[in-house]
Amino acid sequence: VPARRRAGRARPGARGWCYGAGGPLSCRSNPYQTNLLRDGVRRYLQLPADQTVLILHAKVAQKSYGNEKRFFCPPPCVYLSGPGWKLKQEQIKATDLGEAGFRVCGYMGLDSMGSSLMETQKLSFEEQPDAKGFGCAKALYISDADKRKHFRLVLKLFFSNGQEIGTFHSKLIKVISKPSQKKQSLKNTDLCISSGSKVSLFNRLRSQTVSTRYLSVEGGAFIASARQWAAFTLHLADERCTRSEFPLREGYIRYGSVVQLVCTATGITLPPLIIRKVTKQYAMLDVDEPISQLHKCAFQFQGSDHMYLCLSTEKVIQFQASPCPKEANRELLNDGSCWTIIGTETVEYTFSESLACIREPVSPVPLITALQLTGGGDVAMLEVQGEYFHAHLKVWFGDVEAETMYRSPKSLVCVVPDVSAFGSDWRWLRYPITVPLLLIRDDGLIYSSSFTFTYTPEQSFIPGQQVLSDVPQDSDKLLDSIHQEFTRTNFYLFMQS
Repeated sequence: VPARRRAGRARPGARGWCYGAGGPLSCRSNPYQTNLLRDGVRRYLQLPADQTVLILHAKVAQKSYGNEKRFFCPPPCVYLSGPGWKLKQEQIKATDLGEAGFRVCGYMGLDSMGSSLMETQKLSFEEQPDAKGFGCAKALYISDADKRKHFRLVLKLFFSNGQEIGTFHSKLIKVISKPSQKKQSLKNTDLCISSGSKVSLFNRLRSQTVSTRYLSVEGGAFIASARQWAAFTLHLADERCTRSEFPLREGYIRYGSVVQLVCTATGITLPPLIIRKVTKQYAMLDVDEPISQLHKCAFQFQGSDHMYLCLSTEKVIQFQASPCPKEANRELLNDGSCWTIIGTETVEYTFSESLACIREPVSPVPLITALQLTGGGDVAMLEVQGEYFHAHLKVWFGDVEAETMYRSPKSLVCVVPDVSAFGSDWRWLRYPITVPLLLIRDDGLIYSSSFTFTYTPEQSFIPGQQVLSDVPQDSDKLLDSIHQEFTRTNFYLFMQS
């Protein structure tokens, strides 16, 4: 059955060299290598042994001045997860003497810094109850001598035997001098916080750095942690609806809006909250303006009697504010009810060394951000868009290698394999086929992604129709079934008309 992608067709066509202005750009690997790789990819798809590096950081960083060091808050964090880390450590442990050789260590710094480790901060990873490795860079800052408006963090990971794992970059971070005190305009959205974006909340008693507590989730409960912070998706809600409905809206968050905080790691949510501006420890009830980065704010529980989200040491509690008799538009808060809000970013790198024991760094780890299908007929082309691409990558549709052409560090182009490449049985299927999209380096290193590719039947069939399976191509039964199918389909169309 001819198959097509939702945005175009994918059918058998000529296979061979692909030509550019300067000649052939790429071709398939030789059949022997492809068969070996395909067997390995099948094993990987059945039991993925991924290694994931997750970097969490703030969207903005406040510049330091003179000898003062304004450490990034919340501090950049790194999480190591996936079964591949344990497998790799066992391999190193089996070949190297001493148990210290397989521990993971790292260094983090700003992308403009030199190679000297004195200019970076060392990360020591500790294993958490969920088996993830956790490291935090608490002493990073940007000085006033650095005149850039944006920068990236650079993370270098090693095993303690000296073997390099790779180099990983954060997303762009905007440099600001201090939190804006002016009313924000939606014409300048760089510092505004939009619905659906990720934020972090922290509380700092009496402006003391050592007293900083971050809103986090542990054991299914909200806590105020001095060590770890959680990223929360901040949703804007429709105030006219009940709590059980809670439809979400797009747009920028303004003071006085009803919002909901959802932990990105656990999915645990707080009840609907009204976000209030804080001025000198007072919640301002009549302020309606966009929220800006590093603003002081408070969260009033919707429908409650002046109750606010508050911390008490490491616990998260409710605090009842005191109305101001002389100013009805203000409510007096305590220190624990005043939060600082800041936007956050997450970047995740995933790879697997299960097909080969490599000693080369895994970086640059490619990141896929979008797919664009073009063409049709005999040849459908898929453009893979993202970052950190290079000429040693091949695109795989499940366990089928595609002819891949390197266009730029942000673009790869490949020929979509015909659906029959997945086996003779696939061509008779009457329902969509979805396969994972992988990038594989020429030494066997696998980079998985969250993207998939879907083949859909070219023809629509009657709902509830039986699926044909294991039908030999040259049998009379096939001809009979095609005739029956044709008759049923045309009868269905006749009844529809």
